Amino acid sequence: MKFHNAVAMLIAEKAYGYTTDVISGSTAITYNALLKGDIHVYMETWTDSIAPYQDDVKAGRLVELGVNYADNIQGLYVPRYVIDGDAERGIEPMAPDLKTVEDLKRYSELFKDPEDPRKGRIYGAISGWQIDEIMRKKVEFYGLDKMYNYIDPGSDPALAAAIVGAYEKGKPIVAYYWEPAWITGKYDLVLLQDSPYDPELYLLGQCECPSIRLTVVVNPAFHKQYPEYSEFLSKYKTSSQLTSEALAYISEHDASYHDAAVWFLKTHDELIDQWLPEDKAALVREAL
Repeated sequence: MKFHNAVAMLIAEKAYGYTTDVISGSTAITYNALLKGDIHVYMETWTDSIAPYQDDVKAGRLVELGVNYADNIQGLYVPRYVIDGDAERGIEPMAPDLKTVEDLKRYSELFKDPEDPRKGRIYGAISGWQIDEIMRKKVEFYGLDKMYNYIDPGSDPALAAAIVGAYEKGKPIVAYYWEPAWITGKYDLVLLQDSPYDPELYLLGQCECPSIRLTVVVNPAFHKQYPEYSEFLSKYKTSSQLTSEALAYISEHDASYHDAAVWFLKTHDELIDQWLPEDKAALVREAL
């Protein structure tokens, strides 16, 4: 959310002349602040993690202006070079027929666990996350537990380090991850296919994970007071890939969110015209 906040703040300041600020806190605290009007804008509302969200929108306690993106995904990934090879790096295809989670049954030798060579290794989600329970059930459902050790990496940084370490060396790895994220923006990873999403099967680990609508939401009083800016917010649409790109830029250049917003708008100049009227677009380009 911090990146999208930075883009929206830059446009608010440069195109509309507003003074902006960010308030940080837990989802529960900031969401209640949004309802009260202490916070005016949510740029990336994870609609599935806020139980009263739909009711609040229907009751007019919030105004949903649009969808920032709805193509976020998660599941088991492998580097693309594992499947297709990488001629520039001198890497031959290791598993050219690997397409689905179930296909992993044929490749436990490739993803060998260095601490237990009798089995392969799957880097799983973080213990305590709901998705970890789902991924463990998925491994059991496909019978992968008989040939793989499912490893809890312990933390997000440890999971990222395992993927980066393998990728930089051109080694095979299969690991849980998600998009958008800086890793999926920087590295070419392939999500292994699964059965189509079914809400009754999802919690059992028997299908793909659903994509979540991440919406742009404002407080009703703000919407009424600032109709022009709300119009811009209603047109603010990105994607998981664009967000991953920005997060990768931040990681690679140790950039601030503001600097990333400047880079993003320069790199994807076409978005400025999609989001803003001509006079406001000119002000943003002048500021950039």
